[in-house]
Amino acid sequence: MPYQAILPELVLAVGSMALLLLGTFRMNAAVLSLRAAALLLAASGLWCGFGLGGAGQEVGGVLLLDGFAGFARTLIYFSAAVALLISEDYLRRNQLLQVEFPVLLALSATGMGIMVASSNLMSLYMGLELQSLCLYVLAAFRRDADRSTEAGLKYFVLGALSSGLLLYGASLVYGYAGSTDYAIIATAIQQGGLPVGATFGLAFLAAGIAFKVSAVPFHMWTPDVYEGAPSPVTAFFASAPKVAAAVLFARVLHEPFAGAAAEWRQILIFLAVASMFLGAVAAIGQTNIKRLMAYSSIGHMGYALVGLASGTEEGVQALLVYLSIYLVMNLGVFAFIVSMTREGVTKVRIENLSGLSRTQPTAALCIAMLMFSLAGIPPMVGFFAKFFVFRAAVEAGLAPLAVAGVVASAIAAFYYIRIVAYMYIHEPGEPLDRSMRWEHRAVLIASAVLMTTAWLPFLDGFGVTGAAAEAAAALFP
Repeated sequence: MPYQAILPELVLAVGSMALLLLGTFRMNAAVLSLRAAALLLAASGLWCGFGLGGAGQEVGGVLLLDGFAGFARTLIYFSAAVALLISEDYLRRNQLLQVEFPVLLALSATGMGIMVASSNLMSLYMGLELQSLCLYVLAAFRRDADRSTEAGLKYFVLGALSSGLLLYGASLVYGYAGSTDYAIIATAIQQGGLPVGATFGLAFLAAGIAFKVSAVPFHMWTPDVYEGAPSPVTAFFASAPKVAAAVLFARVLHEPFAGAAAEWRQILIFLAVASMFLGAVAAIGQTNIKRLMAYSSIGHMGYALVGLASGTEEGVQALLVYLSIYLVMNLGVFAFIVSMTREGVTKVRIENLSGLSRTQPTAALCIAMLMFSLAGIPPMVGFFAKFFVFRAAVEAGLAPLAVAGVVASAIAAFYYIRIVAYMYIHEPGEPLDRSMRWEHRAVLIASAVLMTTAWLPFLDGFGVTGAAAEAAAALFP
């Protein structure tokens, strides 16, 4: 068995246990654990990145470590490392600097790495539950805050429901195919078509995964959990789990259910359209920036599903490019949100940004760049991310879906530009603290710079587009 292929997951699992023991015997080990976990995650992402172009390796008949999984694992582990990097100041400020935080986050990322590499419905479920159980606890990590406890409880109850839907769908598929292995399910569908029972199984599986993506109508948990969870946890929720769930969606649909594209495409079109428009409209009236970013994430997952709905290799490539760009944009925005304080007290209302261009001009400029990129305004890279998924939809004969995406994007631009207006046009109110740790400043500036490098997506075979093309090709042997 090629254990070397799953070395990142082994290192993270063993390292997390070691960090937990360290915290048990040394009560002041929280900071060390936080930084050690960030290093472990970054190293794991680097290891997966080196293996992007390698041939797929089967591990125990339940995992497939190919270029597609390698691309996703790289994004997941690096985004988790950045989320940890920007967490320390917030955790220290709110007396939450405990060793359990980095351990839970690292184990959650480990679960994501397992589920995106799954080649069996059982390994899919095990990875998904390892991720979810850690996220439930992280959402309620601030135990002295009612909103955090409420967020954790809501996420747990609704997450358990989604897991039940997914397991029920898996049982229906197993009853039809006689196996939980992706390859055997795909063969059964190719030979005998998709009967009614297996179609219901596919629908329940899609519903369970759509919950993790925050796609409408399975989005109801997202705004409350984003608002109630500690800000560093929200930053993590908005990045790695979204990438993992979207990539898992692509793997499940294109491997075991590749022969049922006509059935699952209808589901994806509905999820994409509903998510794009609800994310565009519902965020307009928000006054809490974390809730606004929650609806923003719902809308952006809708755009990502447009690429997946095309059912083509180009669509999967567009999905991976979109997720990569979305990840950078969100981490940059949340690097600032986590640092939003006034006299040491966390502030997360949009009006707190009033006049920011006068008090923190560099930060305001970076946020403006990221907001324009999130809105998809050229020449920001966010525009090209949407262009890729819409082009994939048009080439697959789904032009009306692309048109719907353009309309939703135009509506959503309002609330992104409104944030810029608060920073540059509104009169300053009580200013935010100017002190920003170097980690936050570095992530914010780096994200803004990357989002203005408009030529990068056009360099075929270079950078993220080339890596995404190789990863998508691994899914279409």
